[in-house]
Amino acid sequence: MKKVYVAGCGGMLGEAIYHVFKDAYELKCTDIDVNEDWLSYCDFRDLEQYSADVNDFKPDILFHLGAYTDLEYCELHTEGAYLTNTISVENAVQIANKLGIPVLYISTAGIFNGQKEWYDDWDRPDPLGHYARSKYLGERHVQLHAPRHLIFRAGWMMGGGPRKDKKFIQKLMKQIKEGATELFIVDDKLGTPTYTFDFAQNVKLVLEQELWGLYNLVCEGVTDRLEVATALVSTLGLHDKIKINRVSSDHFKEDYFAPRPPSERLINRKLNLRNLNIMRPWREALAVYIQRDYQDYL
Repeated sequence: MKKVYVAGCGGMLGEAIYHVFKDAYELKCTDIDVNEDWLSYCDFRDLEQYSADVNDFKPDILFHLGAYTDLEYCELHTEGAYLTNTISVENAVQIANKLGIPVLYISTAGIFNGQKEWYDDWDRPDPLGHYARSKYLGERHVQLHAPRHLIFRAGWMMGGGPRKDKKFIQKLMKQIKEGATELFIVDDKLGTPTYTFDFAQNVKLVLEQELWGLYNLVCEGVTDRLEVATALVSTLGLHDKIKINRVSSDHFKEDYFAPRPPSERLINRKLNLRNLNIMRPWREALAVYIQRDYQDYL
């Protein structure tokens, strides 16, 4: 069995990576939040601690997953954002290079300015806020300094269920669980959902081909927040009980004040050209996610 060290594995994507990889690889999964019995503690912002833990395990590849993904938090805590989202990535590259192993890094659709309707793997990033900038700087460092690397850009992530999903789907599910009969959904934000388990399966496929480089990796089908919310309500069978109100982003400007691109739509152009795209349509993935993780939630 090859050995994989997975840093920052305590979140929604880390859960999927663990379950997809655990039977075929020997894993060591770490995080600062030890919320599973298969996790151990490591703070990847601490180069000495991170290096010692990885070196002790002697992996064949280093996965660097964790990041601060709350855009408002990153705007208010810029030093923490760059330490966690940029400096820690530099730590990962240094560790991997000393061991002579590849490194895998997770980037984001949010690194674009949103002036195009959609973005392929070769479009030029232009990050708007501190979250996007800190993630893009991590991406660039991996590209420039890790001889063998995989970079995967995710879209609107969904996965992990009520316990780990801190994104759009869980925010809506929480409102519905609390009895909301109306949802206020922005109609001016475009993007592409990304189901964590499909993402992890596609990562595994590309890794095992050793086709190093940068890839967009999202579900099939570009969409927007309004369409995703409508599909969620329909999937739950609540379309006749919950009213969806269209609003602009200004409706939430006090709570969501960090700059966001109007479009974060990605297409998996490079994966398609390599015939390695196994991502399902986002509606299908959403239905599978709800069935798997929200059976007894409402």
